[in-house]
Amino acid sequence: MIPNRIDNSFMPRSVKSAAVRRTRSFSLDPAVLSEIQRTKGNVSASERVNQLLEYALEMERKANLYQEAAQFFASAPEERGERHAFQRAGLRSWTRE
Repeated sequence: MIPNRIDNSFMPRSVKSAAVRRTRSFSLDPAVLSEIQRTKGNVSASERVNQLLEYALEMERKANLYQEAAQFFASAPEERGERHAFQRAGLRSWTRE
């Protein structure tokens, strides 16, 4: 789902409602704070920060998965000839049947 800057509804509320909250203190740049205030919509600034952090962590997790997949498939071009030979052999066996 694409984030909606007006109502910030891109995070499922049912999942977060059961979570236990802890109070922590972090320092934020004034520009970041003003952007949070500007985009928070009907939710509190704290809720907006949580939404943004959850979204950023999910994006980071996906980026790591893509990087891991790229490393895993990096050897694929070296095996391309073998893969094509196997596919051709499979096609020949199907045409014989």
